[in-house]
Amino acid sequence: MAAIYWLIAFVVLVGIEIMTTALTTIWFAGGAALAFVAAIFGAPVPVQLLVFVVISFILLFLTRPLAVRYINTSTVKTNVDSLIGKDARVTAEVNNEKETGTVSVQGQEWTARSEKEDAVYPEGTRVWIREIQGVKLIVSDEKEEA
Repeated sequence: MAAIYWLIAFVVLVGIEIMTTALTTIWFAGGAALAFVAAIFGAPVPVQLLVFVVISFILLFLTRPLAVRYINTSTVKTNVDSLIGKDARVTAEVNNEKETGTVSVQGQEWTARSEKEDAVYPEGTRVWIREIQGVKLIVSDEKEEA
């Protein structure tokens, strides 16, 4: 009878995964499938539960990082996140010590700070946006290789 329950759990988990397509239950569906196999071979319920938990977590921890990396890679960054990696032109000297600096990127003026504390970028220098902290762009004069 336990095998039927594992089969039902598998079908429900796969159904949820199909409806959400968010990689939320597929790992547990794999665990339920192997627990179903264990039940078919006559393993006691505690062993079936152990198989379910162990396999589910192995699948979750070993395959999720790979799946997240390769699935939905076409997600388009929006708003401010789209600026990371772009080049900008320094419009006022970027100097972390003096707490000064602005850059122009895509026609907009932004407050900027250097990625390296001791780096100073004079007006007119071409820099690349490394990250965004609050309303400040963190820039560097070294283009990051993709």
